[in-house]
Amino acid sequence: MPALPLASTAPARHRSPRPGGSGQAHIAALDGLRGFAVAAVLLFHAGHLSGGFLGVDLFLVLSGFLITGLLLGAAQGGGLVALPGFWARRARRLLPALVVVVVVTVPAVRVLGTTEQLRFALGDLPWVAAQAVNWHYITDQIGYWNASDTRVFAHLWSIAVEWQFYLLWPPVLVIAARGRHAQRTVAVLAVLGVLASLALMVTLGAAVDTTRAYEGTDTRAVALLLGALAATAPVRGLATRMPRRAADALCLVLAAGLAMAWTVTDGEKAPLLFKGGLFLHSLAAAVLITVIAQVPGTRAARIAGSFLPRRLGELSYSLYLWHWPVYLLLLPRLSGLGEWGATAAAVAVSLAAAAVTKRLVEDPVRFRSGWARGRRGPAAVAALAVIGVALWASIPVPAPGAGTVDIQQLR
Repeated sequence: MPALPLASTAPARHRSPRPGGSGQAHIAALDGLRGFAVAAVLLFHAGHLSGGFLGVDLFLVLSGFLITGLLLGAAQGGGLVALPGFWARRARRLLPALVVVVVVTVPAVRVLGTTEQLRFALGDLPWVAAQAVNWHYITDQIGYWNASDTRVFAHLWSIAVEWQFYLLWPPVLVIAARGRHAQRTVAVLAVLGVLASLALMVTLGAAVDTTRAYEGTDTRAVALLLGALAATAPVRGLATRMPRRAADALCLVLAAGLAMAWTVTDGEKAPLLFKGGLFLHSLAAAVLITVIAQVPGTRAARIAGSFLPRRLGELSYSLYLWHWPVYLLLLPRLSGLGEWGATAAAVAVSLAAAAVTKRLVEDPVRFRSGWARGRRGPAAVAALAVIGVALWASIPVPAPGAGTVDIQQLR
């Protein structure tokens, strides 16, 4: 989801300035990869792409790559990585849009949703606020694959996983980066983490309900740590020595493999998904990201960095936040348009909401511009959070079974 600058891990020809005068550079093609990933997720949740949920896996690899690149760049530049400042920037980047979506979604569910959806939304909200909704679903044995259509915040499990990674991985990396062979040490730690996470996923993925393997922070660390590994100097050094023709061919194979996986994977029913399938998908994504980031001028980078995927990637965080509540609340009311017509309408609403959120909330708070200069941004977000708490406290929780028909009354 969120777009992050890559600091010093990218060749200069890949860089372009970020809006808002931050002076930080990013790789446009990685925004494009994010755009493809969010498109896959949108199609999956609309029922049109059976393996589109793997787009989340690409998001996780990108997050591990970008965060590790940022922190390693700061550490290797001779500066001290201030973790409180890092976490504050993450909060400023991610929380405003999330708070807005939650504050709008709860009353919308009360008006447009079912009593069951409202009851679950109010029950899930404290876990969403704690960035631990994935563990809430796991511990309460709420199966992701068969219960998500009743929960407007079900998609936020992946945001929670990223938040938990942002809390746990940076301190480890900062300590490891102090040594003489910092990059190699971080690479070794990432490899060890990948192996441990993969072993846990294979073990837990054998269960009848695979929610634990799918939503666990420890199991999904495979993707995040493969991205982290791809950001280290030993791996980037291998990519920079690759001829462009070879890089083009490799990117074509990898992109085709990812597209095929998104097309043919049959959800959690795919027999190899938790027996190495997710790992192979993450590995392919990590290699693709590395090559695009380190080899200038590849065709894959030009395609991914073109206008439409790049713009979609720039909206991807807000779009991901909005799309699932919009789908649950609107798609049942759009059935008269046909499957694709209803999907197009719901996607259009999600895109519009994402664009407004990015322009009026995300960017001003992130770049301290417009209404968010000084303390106004944090104060406004805090006020919205208070409104969210007030909504949660004031809306009565429907009793189980409320709104259903009592069969005894039909006699």
